[in-house]
Amino acid sequence: MTHPMTREALAIRHVPFEDLGLLEPLLRARGFRTSYLDVPVEPLTPEAALEPDLLVVLGGPIGVYETDAYPFLAAEREAIAARVRAGRPTLGVCLGAQLVAAVLGADVVATGRKEIGYAPLTLTAEGRDTALAPLDGVRVLHWHGDQFAIPEGAVRLAETPGFPNQAFAIGSHVLGLQFHLEADHTQIERWLVGHAHELASAGIDPAGIRSDAAAYGPALAEAARRTFDRWLGESLGAVRP
Repeated sequence: MTHPMTREALAIRHVPFEDLGLLEPLLRARGFRTSYLDVPVEPLTPEAALEPDLLVVLGGPIGVYETDAYPFLAAEREAIAARVRAGRPTLGVCLGAQLVAAVLGADVVATGRKEIGYAPLTLTAEGRDTALAPLDGVRVLHWHGDQFAIPEGAVRLAETPGFPNQAFAIGSHVLGLQFHLEADHTQIERWLVGHAHELASAGIDPAGIRSDAAAYGPALAEAARRTFDRWLGESLGAVRP
């Protein structure tokens, strides 16, 4: 077991600009050493997924079911499954949450529609009693077209009008978020450029997202920090230096 001041957090990354964002300084403040594994080009094994104190599986513009087009997803799913089965603290964001849901046996499907931009999140009654409590009614950043079913044994925590399954938890060690709570609004331009084709295809004006990032980003960042801080404490027992 590592000392609390030298804990390891590994982020599984699919595209460079979808990184730990706001979560990274929180982890470092708690004495974590953070690192990235770029899973499309670096091998991920079940053994490697089991090693860190915290595993964060980040987002990306592909679907969990696209294993023929993106063969690395099969190994990634196997590694995540080993991690979750072992009861090790795991956070999934967007694609990451979909991967966690999938390895737990839940369906993940394309909806044929997009939910992109800042829009209010509604917590379930169960969600209001969790680390997500600061997010009730807050505009969070959505960026997806797929949706997950709630895995067996998990608790549904949040919803939006178009996507009823926005977050789930299994105990205090697994949290899946469909929305991008980690995204730093001051870095939104990287998202707008990186997802330019998707925005154009969906008929979404990047200027609107840019404006909303400036308007809602600061309050969201504070709510995100409170949420992550509580979840880290509950899932890891991390202590501030």
